[in-house]
Amino acid sequence: MSRFSAITDNPHEQRFNQKTGILLTNLGSPDAPTTPAVRRYLAEFLSDPRIVEIPRLVWLMILHGIILRVRPKRSAKLYQGIWTENGSPLTHITKQQQQKLQQVLNANHCEHAEVVMAMRYGNPSIEAGLEQLRNKGITKIIVLPLYPQYSSPTTGSTFDAVATVLKKWRWVPELHFINGYHKQASYITSLANSITEDLAQNGTPERLVFSYHGMPKRFLDHGDPYHCFCQQTTRLVMEKMGLDKELAITTFQSRFGKAEWLKPYTDATLEELPSQGFKNIAIVSPAFSADCLETLEELEVENREIFIDAGGEQYRYIPALNDRDDHIEAMFDLVKPML
Repeated sequence: MSRFSAITDNPHEQRFNQKTGILLTNLGSPDAPTTPAVRRYLAEFLSDPRIVEIPRLVWLMILHGIILRVRPKRSAKLYQGIWTENGSPLTHITKQQQQKLQQVLNANHCEHAEVVMAMRYGNPSIEAGLEQLRNKGITKIIVLPLYPQYSSPTTGSTFDAVATVLKKWRWVPELHFINGYHKQASYITSLANSITEDLAQNGTPERLVFSYHGMPKRFLDHGDPYHCFCQQTTRLVMEKMGLDKELAITTFQSRFGKAEWLKPYTDATLEELPSQGFKNIAIVSPAFSADCLETLEELEVENREIFIDAGGEQYRYIPALNDRDDHIEAMFDLVKPML
């Protein structure tokens, strides 16, 4: 045996094996569609200073004194409506994305890279995901938050969580943090493909609604680029498909509280469209990389009812990209330069 082989067989060197870890993250879900589980999840989620930017003490009094006493029961019923035999759709789909991305990496001779999934809130936690990579002796970590359009409450909060864990480690690995991909070519292609396939099967609607998750307008006023990135994604997708830009409407959903949020609001827009003569629409939500409560319940059920009750006739939701092959290829394109 050569001297080189003897050295590389040293167990101390094997602790740091020059492997790359990819931490695939998303927002998260409760562990179960029950009131206690939803309460735990919402307590963690709504306690994040990136989510609610009002004086801390005031907000915590409102959160624990009012919101967590009322909202968990109502939200649990909504989660029960989308829960599957595999559990939370978001968690299950993210697991599928993780597995398929690993397959693509292996097929492209990147066996040195290992993909782990984690959730910003709930389980599996970001700390658990990072510890899993540390226990494997990973020397480089690529963090890929599955939020195409950067925003402080999503991508920024993920960075906070990663940093909170790593600052406790004695040895910090090489770190690459992907902070968004709203105009990445393969992501735009995947979105365009999903919409084109729907239009080929169901026909071109009178309006194509791009519904992004909302946020308080105050965030935009203070410099958050999310609103601008959403507008750019819509434009690039329409250009990729070669469709008239007048066909598209960009809206924002899921507002909470009494403050002004990004406009136009999705629900208000859907309520107005029939009176404007648009009774056949398709809706897609590019900010969501996996179907979840906001798409499967809010868009598929709640907003459909709003549109139909207002006089609309044809409404269809185009699913999130989920584990489509071209979506997984887009993820591979994102991490490939860092492998």
